[in-house]
Amino acid sequence: MNSAHDLDAYPHHAQLPPRSRERFASPPSPLSSAPRGEVVHTSDGRELVLRNIEPGDVAAVQRCFKRLPPQDVRRRFMHAMSELPAPMAQRLCRIDPELETAFALIDETVKPAELRGVGRVFVDVASNSAEFSVLVEREWTRIGLGALLLQRLVDESRRRGLDEIWGYVLMENRPMLQLCKELGFVATMVPGEGSTAQIRLKL
Repeated sequence: MNSAHDLDAYPHHAQLPPRSRERFASPPSPLSSAPRGEVVHTSDGRELVLRNIEPGDVAAVQRCFKRLPPQDVRRRFMHAMSELPAPMAQRLCRIDPELETAFALIDETVKPAELRGVGRVFVDVASNSAEFSVLVEREWTRIGLGALLLQRLVDESRRRGLDEIWGYVLMENRPMLQLCKELGFVATMVPGEGSTAQIRLKL
């Protein structure tokens, strides 16, 4: 058995056995602090992470809903809602990947991380099309996030081999109607619903 002064017998490049605290410590991970998704920089210099929505986002979804003005709630859900019930929030975060895709824009510069926008498609198998919805928090609008989400939804629908992507938009939501027009969507009025347009894009 080697004594302490026999350590000189080891070649200089040899590695001694690690100390016990090193042997049993969790190995450092250089990726542990890396965001899970695509880093997005807005036109005004803010940073978000674009990723798929996750079951753990329920609380963030509910906090986001509370920050929405009533007008934005009506534009997104097509009717007034004072709160987002937990079962609905859970349903929005637990998607069926065979029929749905939902992209979330997460603000990780604050703790807890906050949801600033979300876009989703739901596939109608019978018509080989997808209905879409997009929501961006008011303070984060007009900096390109709605266009980013909608373009990703169009790309996702094409990836799925769908024939069309469509959605309903209130006529008062002029920014969304203008965005859809710029991306090639065609708007038609919903019969009997003078305040709502259906917008469609052939893929």
